[in-house]
Amino acid sequence: MKDNASTLTIDAARDGQRIDNFLFTRLKGVPKGLIYRLLRTGKIRVNGKRIKQTYRLQEDDEVKIPNISISESTPHNINEAIKNQIEASTIYEDDDILAINKPAGLAVHPGSMVSYGVIEVLRAIRPDAPYLELVHRIDRETSGCLLIAKNKHSLNALHDLLRREDDKSEVEKIYILLVKGRWDLGEKVIDTPLQSKGQNSDVDDQKNAWKDAYTIFRPIEYFKNFTLLNAEIKTGRTHQIRLHAAQAGFPIIGDSKHGDFALNKEYRKKGFKRMFLHAAEISFQLPNHKQRVTIAAPMGAELMTFMKGLDS
Repeated sequence: MKDNASTLTIDAARDGQRIDNFLFTRLKGVPKGLIYRLLRTGKIRVNGKRIKQTYRLQEDDEVKIPNISISESTPHNINEAIKNQIEASTIYEDDDILAINKPAGLAVHPGSMVSYGVIEVLRAIRPDAPYLELVHRIDRETSGCLLIAKNKHSLNALHDLLRREDDKSEVEKIYILLVKGRWDLGEKVIDTPLQSKGQNSDVDDQKNAWKDAYTIFRPIEYFKNFTLLNAEIKTGRTHQIRLHAAQAGFPIIGDSKHGDFALNKEYRKKGFKRMFLHAAEISFQLPNHKQRVTIAAPMGAELMTFMKGLDS
């Protein structure tokens, strides 16, 4: 079909949103590469001017979008089973926030090898919802609590809370993981800095390549050759828990990048094909909420069944 050339006026709900993220939502089915190319070449303009992909929209901006051919086989032909699974996974909702218990194996957003993610599924389930945006991300292989903002105000407020890493009480995030070995470190803080994803050799990049990372591990239950841990993260670095657990000498079961590959292969043969990492709880308080919100996501049946098969 054709998406007719149009000029769109930005309303208050989209004020502050990056132009590329706005276009991903508006131009459903258009490859990201094409959108970025249209931005680079000036085919998409704001207020008649060329802009970078990082440009943040302002209320009353006029965005001119050219004719774009969109294949009928869009990435939003989403399997009904996936829709039903996500629809049934809601664990909390109010006027500002939606929380789901994300299943393992489903990405939170589309990528080069993934045609759709959680946010696309939610928009397909709720076509009349005026605003649905991811507040944060969790790995594709990780299950558990994922927050979605239902308006721009709550998105900005939660992003502000998440950025306040110096005040460790603002947002509390708890994960549950199963690691190889008998954890003998008690309650352990690991604060090894982690390298930012995608850094190159430029001097300016090297200055910012390493980021502070802070994880508190606590043992929950011991098995013969494994330990169930609670991990509280105070920063949100890529693969933070996975890397810190591996650095401590206790790789997460099923971790395909930082784990024990031979052990993972053994359990895959037995039918356990995911990583044992679950976002169990998140707690925060929005400025317009009178009380702190705590959202808990129960572990799925596949994790519970796996634990039952372990020797205590």
